[in-house]
Amino acid sequence: MQRRHVLVAGSAALLAAPALLRAQALEKPKATIAVGGKNLLYYLPLTIAEQRGYFRDEGLDLTIVDFAGGARALQAVVGGSADVVSGAFEHTVNMQHKGQRMRAFVLQGRAPQIVLGVNPKTMPNFKTVADLKGKKVGVTAPGSSTNVMVNFALAKVGLKPSDVAIVGVGASQGAVAAMRSGQIDAISNLDPVITLLQRSGDLKIVSDTRVVAEAERVFGGPMPAGCLYCPQSFIDRNPNTVQAMANAMVRANKWIQAAGPSDIINNVPEAYLLGDRAVYIDAFLAAKGALSPDGMIPDKGSDTAFRALASVDKEIAAARLDLQAVYTNDFVKKANAKYPRG
Repeated sequence: MQRRHVLVAGSAALLAAPALLRAQALEKPKATIAVGGKNLLYYLPLTIAEQRGYFRDEGLDLTIVDFAGGARALQAVVGGSADVVSGAFEHTVNMQHKGQRMRAFVLQGRAPQIVLGVNPKTMPNFKTVADLKGKKVGVTAPGSSTNVMVNFALAKVGLKPSDVAIVGVGASQGAVAAMRSGQIDAISNLDPVITLLQRSGDLKIVSDTRVVAEAERVFGGPMPAGCLYCPQSFIDRNPNTVQAMANAMVRANKWIQAAGPSDIINNVPEAYLLGDRAVYIDAFLAAKGALSPDGMIPDKGSDTAFRALASVDKEIAAARLDLQAVYTNDFVKKANAKYPRG
């Protein structure tokens, strides 16, 4: 009887061993991810990986800190208070130009999902982007990808970033209120904010990069969007930790593609719905096609991001950058091999 007990206990230990070894293999299981506007559908894969326990399954104990915009999330990593950014891909290009090596290692969005639109109350006679000269344009936070989108649109019609007044309005109810009250004349933001404004008649869309084909037309090629990126030094020191994060995100990407609207509603915090489930469902359906199905970063994506930044920054345009060094698909390939079906 005693021998049988020992055998059973030994079997249990063997079953637990893979999880134990996995946890021991992580160089930094307790890490911090900084994100700017976590409620946005742009970051849905991050939320799903967290809510469904995919990070925990990989042995990670993550703290996710939310900021008003991607630029502030990046500042947290640069300042050392966070390890990894969940943010816009083009920041990796910009940071290399500034002498700081950042690398994206798993994709969340294959199109920016940013919508530029005008306020029909304050700009009832709007015809072209050139009409924005001298106007107030709301972005999630100055310097964020929503701001880059505005600059890019202005450059296409011969305007400079200084030709408009950029106003940080966040990525939630504050952005909606700023438009409805007429505090801003235009907005560059994401879902669910955009769908909420659309449904209430407080937005006239000018450019919509939730549609992959439209995003590629606007930017002239594949424009990777939300991703996890971090200093190259963090990847060098913590490859197993980075792999664990990539594994969780790829699972989340695949789960989202197979999910229906009710699945999404049941897996995001109530506060993300902005008080209207129907709006959130519409927003999800509008954004779903722009979310990455597998976490892979397109090979030409860094070229597109560079061109977008170069169009509004002469210094970047003149810079000689190593665009292969701003991303890697090595971790994503392993994650897809581990989770072929999510």
